Amino acid sequence: MKEETKAPITVIGAGSWGTALSIVLADNAHEVRLWSHNEDQVKEINELHTNKKYLPEIMLPELIVGFASLSDALMGVENIVLAVPTKAIREVLGKIKAVQKAPLIITHVSKGIEPNTLLRISEIIKQEMPKEMLKDIVVLSGPSHAEEVSLRHPTTVTVSSENMQTAEYIQDLFINQNFRVYTNSDIIGVEIGGALKNIIALAAGITDGLGYGDNAKAALMTRGLAEIARLGTKMGANPLTFSGLTGIGDLIVTCTSVHSRNWKAGNLLGKGKTLDEVLENMGMVVEGVRTTKAAYQLAQKYNVQMPITSALYNVLFNGKNAKDAVDVLMARGRTHEMEDLVNVLEEISLED
Repeated sequence: MKEETKAPITVIGAGSWGTALSIVLADNAHEVRLWSHNEDQVKEINELHTNKKYLPEIMLPELIVGFASLSDALMGVENIVLAVPTKAIREVLGKIKAVQKAPLIITHVSKGIEPNTLLRISEIIKQEMPKEMLKDIVVLSGPSHAEEVSLRHPTTVTVSSENMQTAEYIQDLFINQNFRVYTNSDIIGVEIGGALKNIIALAAGITDGLGYGDNAKAALMTRGLAEIARLGTKMGANPLTFSGLTGIGDLIVTCTSVHSRNWKAGNLLGKGKTLDEVLENMGMVVEGVRTTKAAYQLAQKYNVQMPITSALYNVLFNGKNAKDAVDVLMARGRTHEMEDLVNVLEEISLED
């Protein structure tokens, strides 16, 4: 007997990640309304059950229906998944506000920080959405390339919210035998880890592009994690979060995988391409570029030492040669490896 279809869920953004998560939800018997501003893409989803630009080899379940009308996609829906780039968040939320009547649970799956305002995405959502239109905000993050999720390869992620009951509710919507979902109450750490690992992935791509090998990449990843934890803890995150899926886990997958946009972009920079050439070549959003600017500003705001972030900022925005930036990092004054850990533990003890 055919399983009964569950309540509809709207996924905003039909890129690779939004489409992959739609597949997860459809596999769990949810009617999925996948919204795109591109009418040709919507037509392809509905008529061919494909999304070839983003997931070229994948057939989409019939429970995924494309929508070009946002008001139609949101009609009667309580849950939405926000899967658009960080720079488009405010614009899309404005469109949602204009047509939505009932309050929503918004699960965002983007990984970035807004430059200048220095807001995390959950903070942007709070700022943009009227209280009466917002039931709760949930973050879904972790080491999860869309290409592998869409193939139903084993994947683990974390959901976080200020309301853990809502986090557990969203956990139940997504979890299945291929897509394991954990919960974490540290929403700051989950968002910071997911955003800042893109910076380190860009830097790892640069070292690979320069031909520096695995030793250099291992050093960057390890010291990069220290930078992430240093800033995140200052911002109120639990340092243990960075040893989990949205810290070490996401850092590993983004710095080492051929699927990683940020690694690819860094690799091209390391091979001598300009930032403009890289972004044109990629054809998709590279979140780490904007996040580098935001993290550089956050480091100044919180008076946190972030040498890798600073070096990458100079490459991206001040025209510094990538090889010179790496050489400067290697020539830094000597320090103790455990100094960061000691400082973090001291701050925790002072707070207690």
